Amino acid sequence: MTTTLLTKDQLALAEVTLDFAQEQLAPHAIAWDRDKHFPVDVLRRAAGLGLAGIYVREESGGSGLGRADGVLVLEVLATGCPSIAGYLSIHNMVAWMIDRYGDRSQRDRWLPGLCTAETLGSYCLTEPGAGSDAAALRTRAERDGDHYVLTGVKQFISGAGASDVYIVMARTGGDGPGGVSAFVVERGDPGLSFGPDERKMGWNAQPTRQVVLDGVRIPADRRLGAEGEGFRIAMNGLNGGRLGIAACSLGGAQSALDRSLAHLADREAFGARLLDAQALQFRLADMATELTAARALVRTAAEALDGGDPQAAQLCAMAKRFATDTGYTVADRALQLHGGYGYLSEYGIEKIVRDLRVHQILEGTNEIMRVIVARGLTENLR
Repeated sequence: MTTTLLTKDQLALAEVTLDFAQEQLAPHAIAWDRDKHFPVDVLRRAAGLGLAGIYVREESGGSGLGRADGVLVLEVLATGCPSIAGYLSIHNMVAWMIDRYGDRSQRDRWLPGLCTAETLGSYCLTEPGAGSDAAALRTRAERDGDHYVLTGVKQFISGAGASDVYIVMARTGGDGPGGVSAFVVERGDPGLSFGPDERKMGWNAQPTRQVVLDGVRIPADRRLGAEGEGFRIAMNGLNGGRLGIAACSLGGAQSALDRSLAHLADREAFGARLLDAQALQFRLADMATELTAARALVRTAAEALDGGDPQAAQLCAMAKRFATDTGYTVADRALQLHGGYGYLSEYGIEKIVRDLRVHQILEGTNEIMRVIVARGLTENLR
């Protein structure tokens, strides 16, 4: 990781986070993946460093940091385990949404627990029939006096079943984005249940399940923002979530690159170190160059989001698409450089490849990222 453009505070933050990733995540990542174990105790230790409320204001128990700090933290965490870093990215997105759009009573109710990870959060937008076309979601929230009754199914929800707080997007009005509102549902609410844990290619150290809302009746004060603002809230949350997943791709790929350097330095063929073969050096040079370029774009997008740049959403889409494609490609090349050893689970490279593959899909597929970027380029020409 390049450090020349980081402030002293950011360097100190990266150092503390790296120590945590090396001591608390990396030694256990393969076992967690194998056993499909969700290490909630480790998440709470991360929260002790301020990593569960990165963007939450300090008065609500958060760290009060910006997106530029957040992408640094998540990249470093992902060098230890992309799956756990990815969940923390989602958890932080949930906490930020409540901090940004919740009223005082909502912030007081949920943020202290979220920031200590005593309460875990999940984000519920995707549905079985509404993935990329999120504005077509069908989950409904019917007003009934001082309550809403929620009915529907959410799909591919990270942390589902283990999480305590679910931000659910549901339709309160007509078709399209203007008919969507946001609600906070708690795990103990009657009518809330979960599908079986999905069997997945990667991200096995965190659960992924359906969230089933069968007439879940909640007080009206669980609505986040006004009626009809839910889709805007969801998309603004995703801008930061996309940067988080992009950063996790950088961290996983950087770990794969570092492991490749060590492996090639240790292996010999035809009487010479593999690291001394120019063809392999060129491959490593390309991997490092592409990661550095992706990192620069992620940091640029983070600074734009921090600064309220009108092009921030477009830049976040660019960064997510480029960094997740680059991260997966670099990790796949690292596996190839390890030869047969890269295919063995004990070396950890194949796990990184599996974990990073889903980053090209979640928080909006990379095809949808291209749609967002293209729309930004052409909207003034119509």
